[in-house]
Formats: sequence, C-alpha cells, structure tokens
Amino acid sequence: MSVVAAGRVVSIAAVSAGMAVTVALAAGCASFDDSASKPFTPAPSIQPEGSGPTSSQPKPPPTGQRPTGPCIDPDPAVVASCLDTTGGLTVLPDGQQALVTERVTGRILKVTAVDPTQAPPPPLQVTRVPVEAAGDGGLSDVALSPSYDQDGLIYAYITTPSDNRIVRIGAGGEPKPVLTGIPKGPTDNRGSITFTGPNTLSVLTGDAGNPGSANDPGSLAGKLLQIDDPGPGHANPKVVASGVGGAGGVCSDHQDSVWFTDRTATQDRLQRLDSKSGAVATAWTWPDKPGAGGCAAATDGVAVAMSGAKALAFAAADPKTHAVTANPTMVAQNKYGSLSGATLGADGMVWVGTVNKPAAPGPMDDRIVRIPPPKGGAGGSPD
Repeated sequence: MSVVAAGRVVSIAAVSAGMAVTVALAAGCASFDDSASKPFTPAPSIQPEGSGPTSSQPKPPPTGQRPTGPCIDPDPAVVASCLDTTGGLTVLPDGQQALVTERVTGRILKVTAVDPTQAPPPPLQVTRVPVEAAGDGGLSDVALSPSYDQDGLIYAYITTPSDNRIVRIGAGGEPKPVLTGIPKGPTDNRGSITFTGPNTLSVLTGDAGNPGSANDPGSLAGKLLQIDDPGPGHANPKVVASGVGGAGGVCSDHQDSVWFTDRTATQDRLQRLDSKSGAVATAWTWPDKPGAGGCAAATDGVAVAMSGAKALAFAAADPKTHAVTANPTMVAQNKYGSLSGATLGADGMVWVGTVNKPAAPGPMDDRIVRIPPPKGGAGGSPD
C-alpha cells in the first residue's frame, strides 16, 4: 500500500505511538458529546475510555443471550437481519435508530438498536422509491435534512431508467427531483450523499462505466459535487473534485475534512477535501483493490467499508498534518461478509450494511451491524 498525501483518520482507530486515540472495547463503544447525534453539527473525536467524566462513559451491556427465532441473529452486534441487498444508511438523531436503503427493492427502512439481550424489532418501511437496479444502480444512499427534527425530510441517491439523480422525500413519501441528469451506464451507477454543512449537500457520483467522463467538465459523472440549499428543481451543483472512478462513499468530520472513496482500474483510493482551502489530496491507496465503499468520519479519522476484503478498514492519521502513515487496520474481517454502506453513531460505533445477496448470502443476510473501533492500532487484531 502507498501513502500519497495527507488525510485525517478516525478516532475510530486507536493509539499506539503516534496514533490518535485508543478506544477500549470493554464497554462496547466510546463516549461522544450529545451534539454528535445531530447530522451536521461538529462531530467530536472518540475519547479513550476513562479520559472524560465518569458519568459520560457508557454502561456495560447486561449479561444474557438474545432470544432465538426467525431472522433474529444471535450476534448482539446485528441490528437487523433478512434484508435485501443494502445500499446506504444514516443514523437518526436519537442515536439508536437508522434509515437503511435496499438498493434493489427501493425500500427505505427504519431499524432500531436494542439491548443485546432483546430481539430486534422488525424493520419498519418508511417509503419505497421506484428504481432501476441494473449496473449496480438502484437506491444507493440516504441522508437526513439539516433540519430533520423539524421537517422530517430525507434525501436519496437513486437510479432511474434514464439517469442517476438525487431526490427529496417528505412526509407523503413522494420523491421530488433535486438534481437530475447524472449519467447512467452499464456499471458504476452507485452514488453517495451527505450533508457537509448546514446548507451544503455533498454528492459523490460514479463514472457510469466511462472513465473519460470523470475528467470531462461538461459531465456530472465521476465527480464530487456540492449543492447549496438543495431543493426540488433548483439545484446548482459545483464540481469540487473530478476523476472519480466507481463511487464508494462520501463522509464529513464537520470541521475541516470531507472524505471520499472510489475504485479505479488500478487501485482503490481514500481522498480528502480540505473544506477551508478546497484542495483535494489522496490520503491512501489500495493497489489490491479491496472494494472501498461507504465511509464514516470523526474529527480525527475515517472508517471505510470493504466489499472485497469483507472488512471495515480503520485508518489512523496525524491530527495536525492529516498524513496517513500506517496501513489501515481491518476489523471484523470475514465475520459478516461483504460490507458496503457505513455511518457513524453517536456512541462511536460504526453502523454498516452487508451486500452478500445475491452471490453468497448467509441464513440471516443481508444485515445491519454495529462494529466497534479496533482495540489496537494498525496491525492489531482483526476482531
């Protein structure tokens, strides 16, 4: 693996000498400030266990086993089971629920994390959006409105028979176009969205199977875009990065870094946009192409879901220079199969979605899982 430039990595990694923070797993998660549950307020870094007030530390989960039954995974880290192929996901402001997309069916579901000894409640369908799922398209991602608590609006990245687009969905469930005309192709139709500011929606688009379009200033394919005040019918996207291959994910630490991942013919990449200067730099590359997908960022780092490597990668970076200098740690490798979507919970846990259907599903696939940060730094235990 090679380091090209700077990046900043999750507090989701842990400290060894020169790394950001150590996160103990005994309590199952790290401590966040309550403001982290808001979708675009500054996300604090994950604190080492015992570094903050005792009252802020989470209590260990009660002992006992989860009840058995159809679609009840015995693994307490699993939030939901027996889903169709997942797309993206985002944690709701309460920190215990998330919206999850099914890429092929077009369903947006609400899932709930419960006490590890309880059976998870069945997923609740919020709405269903008509999509075209060929060429890895469909319902790729979902994001909350900056004022979700008041307006309940959600945004989604979808593929239609004619294009890829962003839509906004209100209480009635009807999708209203925000940005249309993102090129659609035989492959690489996946896209990713997240709010990176109170009024700014960042959009990662794939090259739709045509690498040349990624560097074409007249095409919306293969780009990192920003849309200010996104509303139905009046989006004015600004290109902030070009040359994107197959889109993985885009995520923000809500301070000075917007991270995004993509997959090219020769390597997978983790890249960083400096929110202040607008400069884009490659933070890390994977020549072995492990299938970099969705990402989740905190103030000092980023985690990346891997479909080919079947793991969650945690990269650690220097908090001042943003340089990624150590091989990202692979967590939960081969435990849940292929991973695609990722998002950060307010407790420091990373919520991920599996994409084992239709190729190699297990009896409980597909699933939503909460994965804790690694106990050690890069090169630590995979679980």
